[in-house]
Amino acid sequence: MSRKVQPTAPRAQEHQLSAQESRPPPEANAEAVRFLRSLRHLSWNLELMEQHSQEFIKFHILPMERKTSLLKQDDQLVMTRSIKEGQEVKTEVAFFPWHSITGFISEAANLVLLRVMAWRQTVPSNARFLALDTEGKLCYSTYQALGSQAIQVGHQQVEVFTVEQTVHSEEGIPMSCQFYLLPDGHVAKRVQVGSPGCCMITKMPILREEDEIEPRPAFEKKPLVWEEDVELYSRFMERKEELRLSHNSYLRQHPEAHALISDFLLFLLLRQPADVVTFAADFFGPFAVRRRPTPSLRSSNRPSPFRSLDPECSPSEG
Repeated sequence: MSRKVQPTAPRAQEHQLSAQESRPPPEANAEAVRFLRSLRHLSWNLELMEQHSQEFIKFHILPMERKTSLLKQDDQLVMTRSIKEGQEVKTEVAFFPWHSITGFISEAANLVLLRVMAWRQTVPSNARFLALDTEGKLCYSTYQALGSQAIQVGHQQVEVFTVEQTVHSEEGIPMSCQFYLLPDGHVAKRVQVGSPGCCMITKMPILREEDEIEPRPAFEKKPLVWEEDVELYSRFMERKEELRLSHNSYLRQHPEAHALISDFLLFLLLRQPADVVTFAADFFGPFAVRRRPTPSLRSSNRPSPFRSLDPECSPSEG
């Protein structure tokens, strides 16, 4: 048996099958979803966008070929399966709502998941993922750590971490595969439980060394003396001159502003009030557009200049 990625072949015959059955669809449990969320630095929850796979068995009497295509379309996952036995071709199409496949692990994502388990030397306990069985039905998938052992690869003995994946088909018997993983996540050996054959590498690959994360460099904070910085001092002088010219131009266009400020300073220095803010509000109050004229007779209890002098709104006068 061989597996390789190829484009989808032309369809010989198609008929659609509903993905919903009378029984409730399987769902991934919280442990599986939590484990996938911890992998966000690798991908976005290992979500499948598109996958094409092909399997074939070469028999002289009745060769068999199976092609599976998974494609995300809008808010659903479309699965197209094409099975060819001899000259007969049968094609099935199934649709899975996207919200119903949370925790789904495709065959491509399974390899990434196994590599992460090898790096961490651990398997999520009690995690129940979703997968497709040999009939293209959605079912549960679990992982179990079988410990470490030494195997022979070429002329070298290497330590491997063994993980067993079991796909629990709801209609058939469970199918288990054991993966023997090198420290960097390479699959050194794959055994399907109950099958006499296995897949194994014949040459030791170059192992990927663990990346060493260097600490962030610490830069000492130095006080900024902008007067000694030629560029900053130049910008300051340019901005200062720009503001000076702008202010002078405005005062030339509005001479009443200079006269108004001069009158205020003159009265301020003559009266020398203890509360400068209240005196300024009283002085500039009559210039307000919405302010009503001040009544000629006032109470001895003068209202605050910040309040309206409307008799109806002011306190009663004695």
